[in-house]
Amino acid sequence: MDQSALKDLLDRLIATWENEVFEFKQAGKDYDTDKIGEYFSALSNEANLQNARAGWLVFGVNNKTRTVVGTDYRRDSERLQSLKLQIAQGAEPSISFRNIYELHHPTGRVVLFEIPAAPRGIPIAWKGHYYARANESLVPLGLDKLDSIRQQTLAEDWTAKLVEGASLDDLDPHALKVARERFAAKHANRFSGEDIAGWSDATFLNRAKLTQSGAITRTALLLLGKAESAWRLSPHPVEITWKLEGEERAYEHFGPPFLLTSSQIFARIRNIQLRLLPENELLAHEVAKYDQKVVLEALHNCIAHQDYTRAARIIVIEQPDRLVLVNEGGFFEGEPNDYVLHEHTPLRYRNPFLSQAMTELNMIDHMGYGIQDIYKRQRQRFFPLPDYDLTKPDVVRLTIHGRVVDEAYSKLLMQQTGLPLVDVLALDRIQKHLPVTDEAVRHLRQARLIEGRKPNFFISAGIADATSQKARYIRTRAFDDQHYEGLVIEFLRKFKRASRKDIDDLLWDKLSEALDEVQKKRKIGNLLSSLRIKGRIHNAGSKAIPEWRLPDEQ
Repeated sequence: MDQSALKDLLDRLIATWENEVFEFKQAGKDYDTDKIGEYFSALSNEANLQNARAGWLVFGVNNKTRTVVGTDYRRDSERLQSLKLQIAQGAEPSISFRNIYELHHPTGRVVLFEIPAAPRGIPIAWKGHYYARANESLVPLGLDKLDSIRQQTLAEDWTAKLVEGASLDDLDPHALKVARERFAAKHANRFSGEDIAGWSDATFLNRAKLTQSGAITRTALLLLGKAESAWRLSPHPVEITWKLEGEERAYEHFGPPFLLTSSQIFARIRNIQLRLLPENELLAHEVAKYDQKVVLEALHNCIAHQDYTRAARIIVIEQPDRLVLVNEGGFFEGEPNDYVLHEHTPLRYRNPFLSQAMTELNMIDHMGYGIQDIYKRQRQRFFPLPDYDLTKPDVVRLTIHGRVVDEAYSKLLMQQTGLPLVDVLALDRIQKHLPVTDEAVRHLRQARLIEGRKPNFFISAGIADATSQKARYIRTRAFDDQHYEGLVIEFLRKFKRASRKDIDDLLWDKLSEALDEVQKKRKIGNLLSSLRIKGRIHNAGSKAIPEWRLPDEQ
């Protein structure tokens, strides 16, 4: 675009000033890149919602007087264009400016950033956060706008599309047989086994909602297709990758039929028996490292909710102590805890045709109970609860733990089997050193389940006694400051003086194990400052090399 065209463009943008897909900034020599990224997210999302081809961020224009004032932002052309890479690295999914233009206006230099509209159904985030505009303000993208963007593809269900040229010959005979068995088990109160066995393949596939009037759908190929027919779904890599990490490394790719390969993937996972010994009992509980129903429920959820339009595979990572399942597409409706605690029923699905077929084959639950069941089964096995990582807006990572994290937590579940699930969830976060809401902390304190100061909570004395964790309780509980101050005074009375290292050596191992090294260092510094302010000790050295003494020791 030449200078004349750029000037005409700028004039049009200024003329339509009241527009949420344009943003004008005076912008000095150095403008915060993160702030540019936030505007990139906001203007891209607003352009999508307003059916605009692009949004515009303009530097060098006063946003109050609407006059060109010029900008010195990144005058070096190469450095200016390098901003494209910086934005691509922080935007999710990874996109960047379509163009960055420089206009040499008579009253000053103007930089125009052309921002592509967010793709249909895919909101744009900057470093994990979605942004939007509210008049002239930059604000978080509201749920109404977020849903509006995500629902744009609901009418275009990828999994419901017919596959041109595909026929019954593209379906795996064994998968078709297992599908009939699954369907018969689910609908035993509606159809007899003899009736289902008498249906033709075409009739069965229609009844099971895998085909449309006998035509093969993408869903049919995903669940029942032959491995050699997967090319018909190209360029989408309909694939699940199992990856082993640790001292030993291995991987294997699994394609359709997913009805069968999900069980094959579980068989690849090393699933030994573990022994958990309850307090005051001679017989141990033997449990499998991973519960088959938990893993298959989680894997089937990945298949059902994968965003296949993003052309990505599902990944199952086996680590020594956990499984991590990764699928593309943000958590579609609500949040995991909505389903765990409130028995939330989803109103819609990303892949409604596929989800319906998987329900007919008894692979998933259509009412939203699957996630709750995963949590309950892990609790019944006395294992840490699963963790959902939604920090990347269009990726879901689910971790299923295969070992005990905190023995006291597991023994608590063995002894208090009636503990409310909301309490178990909060205690699970505490054993993993994850943030807990203030409301949950107050409740757990009132129930005398935890002690300590935020963020370093630990098992209370009562629970420690009940689970034979008395020694650990003594190591992790915090004494009051008066106790530590007394130790310092006693040391100085005996040895007359002390360096900071002497004080660290005195107190370090006596401080709570719930504190990390930085927190211990800060704790000791605060104690010394408090004693100095009270006049109980003084520094006879320097700030860099302190020498602490009692007041009567000059």
